[in-house]
Amino acid sequence: MIRKIIKINEEKCNGCGLCAAACHEGAIGMVDGKAKLLREDYCDGLGDCLPACPTGAITFEEREAPAYNEAAVLKSKAAKQASGSASHAGLHPAGQPGLHGGCPGSRMQSISHANEKPEAPIASGASATPAVSRLSQWPVQIQLVPINAPYFDGAKLLIAADCTAYAYAGFHEDFIKNHVTLIGCPKLDPVDYSEKLTAIIRSNNIQSVTIVRMEVPCCGGLEQAAKTALQNSGKFLPWQTITISIDGRVIE
Repeated sequence: MIRKIIKINEEKCNGCGLCAAACHEGAIGMVDGKAKLLREDYCDGLGDCLPACPTGAITFEEREAPAYNEAAVLKSKAAKQASGSASHAGLHPAGQPGLHGGCPGSRMQSISHANEKPEAPIASGASATPAVSRLSQWPVQIQLVPINAPYFDGAKLLIAADCTAYAYAGFHEDFIKNHVTLIGCPKLDPVDYSEKLTAIIRSNNIQSVTIVRMEVPCCGGLEQAAKTALQNSGKFLPWQTITISIDGRVIE
């Protein structure tokens, strides 16, 4: 039959694996570091994978393809769910880390520090006060994070410029703690963040948005993208912008 189905441009694919994670039917897999449409009959043609792709490697086409097989998809999902909570956590039943066919740096995961002991300073002469990371999820780059990641449910969203964590000494405790963190640099990333941020805010139960930027003019692009996303999402959420000076102070 002739129907709409996805098409993956391997030359544009960067191997991040986000499309495979976004494909609820399991039609996409990673082969030799590239996304592949493994099962045409698993592709429903709705395109949940398209907005997850940071490089625009996935498009639609109409061509001869097997019909969408919902029964086979449901059977495959049931088999995966039967593997238990260990697989859901990214572990094989034996407790070993699961393999990820794409870039390991893009693998989605939640992070818990509940039982973690503070790390002693590494650098000579550093403060003796132990520190604990407050990062609760991965990835953190706006371009890499999946739109429908489970950690967005009920999240307080922190949208921060890359440089802020280096300029402000207490960034983990004062900003990252109890937040889902997204970072970007509007000067170095040749993209408009507003579309991705709009999709994240619109598609998830976000509780609030905090924008942390540097005082330099180029950081205004990140603030504007976040404000545009809030407006375009159609939601009325509490939000604030905090500006950090280049010498590490919060500018009132």
